[in-house]
Amino acid sequence: MYPYLRYTKSIVDAVIANKKGHSLDFADTSAVDIRCSVTDIDPMMEMNNGRILTVYDIGRTDFIIRTGLGRRLLKNRWSMVVAGSTIQYRKRIRLLDKVTIKTHIVAIDERWIYLEHSMWVKGKPCSSTLLRTGVTAKGRVIETKRVLEAMGKSGWEMPPTGYVKEWIESDTHRPWPPVA
Repeated sequence: MYPYLRYTKSIVDAVIANKKGHSLDFADTSAVDIRCSVTDIDPMMEMNNGRILTVYDIGRTDFIIRTGLGRRLLKNRWSMVVAGSTIQYRKRIRLLDKVTIKTHIVAIDERWIYLEHSMWVKGKPCSSTLLRTGVTAKGRVIETKRVLEAMGKSGWEMPPTGYVKEWIESDTHRPWPPVA
């Protein structure tokens, strides 16, 4: 089941943080602490890999709200969509571990905003995911130029480089499953 209560709390916390002056710039990194709960673990007594992706929603939402993007989404009747992801796992997250979720933008191209999330326990990285995200209007992904203008970041550039560029390139070669 989706963690609606935890997610709602994270929204309230982000709004309060903004009101207290803890807003973020688009170039900043968001950090949110959660506790691995009994609803997060699998039979191996560690945070389930699917739950990790779900919990990353909390980090992304905090980032969206605290950068002011959330206000722009609401004002313009835009939405945000995840169009692709890749993830790596390095260390298990156990029941009751305090987890810090970090979120930041690693690249922007004409259409997509690439976000990186990571989870940390006791200062050690546990997992990291790279997301291809887009802002949509009326069900269509809009140019990031429009998003940046709405954010007061006209001319701000962060083109894909390194592993992000390599992932984008390799993803173009990935075939879709055949139609049955």
